[in-house]
Amino acid sequence: MNAATRPSLKTVLIASGVVLTLAMGVRHGLGFWMQPISQANGWTRETYSLAMALQNLMWGVFGPFAGMAADRYGTMRVVIVGAISYMAGLVWMALVTEPTLFIIGSGVFIGLALACTAFGAISGIVGRSAPPEQRSWAFGISSAAGSFGQFLMMPIEQQLISAIGWQNAFFTLAALVVAAMVPMAFWLREPPATHLGGAQQSIGEAFGEAIGNRSFWLLLAGYFVCGFQLVFIGVHLPAYLKDQGLMNPNIAVTALALIGLFNIFGSYYAGKLGGKFAKRHLLSAIYLARAAVIGLFLLAPLSAWSVYLFAAGMGVLWLSTVPLTNGIIAGIFGVKHLSMLAGMVFFSHQVGSFLGAWLGGFLYERMGNYSAVWLITIGLGLLAALINLPIDERAAPRPVAAS
Repeated sequence: MNAATRPSLKTVLIASGVVLTLAMGVRHGLGFWMQPISQANGWTRETYSLAMALQNLMWGVFGPFAGMAADRYGTMRVVIVGAISYMAGLVWMALVTEPTLFIIGSGVFIGLALACTAFGAISGIVGRSAPPEQRSWAFGISSAAGSFGQFLMMPIEQQLISAIGWQNAFFTLAALVVAAMVPMAFWLREPPATHLGGAQQSIGEAFGEAIGNRSFWLLLAGYFVCGFQLVFIGVHLPAYLKDQGLMNPNIAVTALALIGLFNIFGSYYAGKLGGKFAKRHLLSAIYLARAAVIGLFLLAPLSAWSVYLFAAGMGVLWLSTVPLTNGIIAGIFGVKHLSMLAGMVFFSHQVGSFLGAWLGGFLYERMGNYSAVWLITIGLGLLAALINLPIDERAAPRPVAAS
C-alpha cells in the first residue's frame, strides 16, 4: 500500500467527526440516567457514580492499547471494535439490575468503546493525515466534532428518556451507534504508519522515550486535572441543580448542551491558536480560566441564567485542552506512535475522571452536598495552570534514520 491510498485530510475529518460526535455525545449524556436508574433499582447516587467512574477509568486503561492497535493495525478496525462494544455496554446498562455486575460490565464495555472511538484512537490518523502546519488546526476540528456531539445529543437523550423510557432510550442509542460508526470506520483505512520521516522507533522505544521526558509527565499531571473537572461537572451538575432548587430538568439539559455548543468554538480556536502561540501558555490560561469560571458560578446567586452563563464559559474551555495536548505530543515525539502516546496521556485524564465522578457521589453521600468537590475543582485548576508552564514543546532529539 502506497501513499496514494491514504485517505485525504477532508475524508478523515468528516468520518472521524461522525464517530467522535456519537462517541462523545452519548457519553456526555449518561448523567441523565443517574436518577431514573437509581430510583428504578433502589440505589444511592454513589452506585451509579461508581459505574460512571469505572467507565472513565477503563477508558483510560484501554486507551494506550487501543492507540497502539490503531497505530499498528489501522484506525478502521479499532473503531469497529469500539462501535460493537458501545452497543453492548448500552444494552448492558438497560438490562442489568445487580449493582456489582452493572458497575463492572458497563465500566468495561463503555470504557473499551470510548478508548476505540474517542480522541486517543482517532488522534493518530488525524495527525498523520495533516501536514505539520495544519496539525493543530486539524486536532481542533476533531475536538469541535466531539463538542458538537455533546450539543446535539444532550437534548436527544433527554427527550428519548422522557418519550420512551430510560431502557428503550439505551436500546435506541445502541442501534444508532452501530449503524453510524461502522460505515464511517471504512473511510478511515490507512497504510501502516511506517516511512513517516525521522528515526523509525519501535513501540518499546517510543514508550521509553516518552516516560523519560519531563514534559510528558507534566502533560500527564495537567490532563489529570482536566479529567477530574469535566467529569465531575458532566455527571453531577444535573443533580446539583436539583439539590439547589432548580427542579426544571430542561435547565440542566440546556446547560450541558450549551457547554457542547460553546466548545465547538473553543476547541476550534484553541487548535487554531495552537499553531501561532506556545501551546503550554494556552493550556495554562485555560486551566486558570476554568478555576475563575467555577469560582464565579459558586459566588453568584443561582438562577437559570447564572447556570447558562457558567455553561457558556466552561464550554469555551471544555475540550479546548485536547488539540493543544495532542499538538504538543506530536511536536515532541512525532506522529508514528501518536495514538499510543495520546492514549497514555489520556490514561491520566481518566484517572482524574474516575475520581471526579466517584468522589462527587462519595462526598455527597457523606456530607449531603457538593461544596467540598467544587472547591477541589478550583484548587486543581490553579495547580494545573502552574504545571503546564515549564513544558518544553521542542522536538525530542534523536538520530536521523539513514536514507
